[in-house]
Amino acid sequence: MKMNYSSSNVQASQTSGARRGMSRRRFIAAGALAGIAPLIIPSRLLGGEGAPSNKITVGMIGCGGEGTNNINGFLANTDCQILAVCETDSVRLARAKTRVEDKYAQAMTSGAYKGCDAYADFRQIINRKDIDAVCISTPDHWHVIPSIMAARAGKDVFVEKPMTTSVEEGKILCKVIAETKRILLVGSEQRGRAEFHLMAEIVRNGRVGKLKHIEVTMPGGYSINGNPEDRRPAQTECDPPAQLDYERWMGKTPVMPYFPGRTHWNWRWSSELAGGNFADYAHHLIDIAQWAHGSEDTLADEVEATGTFPTEGHYHAIQTYNATFTFADGVTMTCKSGGTGHRFEGTDGVLINTGWGKLSAQPASILDFKAGSGAVKLFHPVPSPNGGGPEHRNFLDCVKSREKTYAHEGLGHRAASFAHIGTIAAKLGRKLKWDTKNDVFIGDDEANKMLSRPEREPWTLAKALA
Repeated sequence: MKMNYSSSNVQASQTSGARRGMSRRRFIAAGALAGIAPLIIPSRLLGGEGAPSNKITVGMIGCGGEGTNNINGFLANTDCQILAVCETDSVRLARAKTRVEDKYAQAMTSGAYKGCDAYADFRQIINRKDIDAVCISTPDHWHVIPSIMAARAGKDVFVEKPMTTSVEEGKILCKVIAETKRILLVGSEQRGRAEFHLMAEIVRNGRVGKLKHIEVTMPGGYSINGNPEDRRPAQTECDPPAQLDYERWMGKTPVMPYFPGRTHWNWRWSSELAGGNFADYAHHLIDIAQWAHGSEDTLADEVEATGTFPTEGHYHAIQTYNATFTFADGVTMTCKSGGTGHRFEGTDGVLINTGWGKLSAQPASILDFKAGSGAVKLFHPVPSPNGGGPEHRNFLDCVKSREKTYAHEGLGHRAASFAHIGTIAAKLGRKLKWDTKNDVFIGDDEANKMLSRPEREPWTLAKALA
């Protein structure tokens, strides 16, 4: 059954109060009415916040920059508890363990808190029966395999964006989530921004007339940061520091020589690990364009693109890009490097976002629209009252209610895939036709070979599915 996540009924059902108020009896009855066997979830998750036994238990996989942000996000919510952390860098692992223990030691009754476990191998978290959900904040190349293994172990998944490094990964992960009936959220806060919610509702309610063209502008180039854990020259090949398990850090990716600028922030620019800023910002900004267009359930029918790929040095991910996608309804969307923003062109006007939510319009009266006043009402999550982001609150609410998250796996797959197929079109230098039903290029074997990435044992998709 296809669900309309923009309807007012769904919006009303996704309030925090409605989620917390769902009883076990109502949940099982709902499953029976839908003609499916009810999904069994721990009874403690259907209770109140109260004692630790009523909290959603979380394991953190990856404790670097975004990992730290996500630790803080979950710590801000009193209806969950982080039981364990995992990281291949022992310095960051110790730091994360201390952060969690300091928070809970202060909040809990003296002597009641048992501490936070710390692991170098994420499988130790996945194998624990007392952990309900995992938060995956690793570099991009380590997103999908832990997500698959966690879902198959009965755990819900919060995974950082971009969700995937290839179209194949996205197809497989979506299938696993559907089969296991787990909850997944891609860690992007953008749909929680009031400005983006308003922008999407303006377009969806026809305030610019019939939509004709979308322009999405995203950062390009590389921003090279110093490695805080390894101060040696950034691009000089050398032995990994003793604190880093580099073999495990590389995971499924064929092992490449270590240099301080490969790990931590700068892995984004290594084409074997990630997809540059094109892929990094796709879930932030292309996803919002899809939301406003109302085409969240599909990719485009055609893509053509240009781009630059450095051939020297260690960083070879796409650096500049200009990709145009054509949808079945005739709307075109251009995604290009060189800033941050959106432009929606319709028959009756233009709506513009500059940066991260500065809206303007031609005519200006388009902005007289108030969110929630039109026929199309889009779900707008709220952050935790204690300081967590909307993504953390929505994830925890959906773990309880078993509803789709506001940034679910389908959205994550398609947002990332725009960058993946746009990059492929730029590499090949020709227009490509896309089969939106099967997620493959039409009549182009060379392009289809680029929809997956090289792997190495034992960290392969096949092993994760075994």
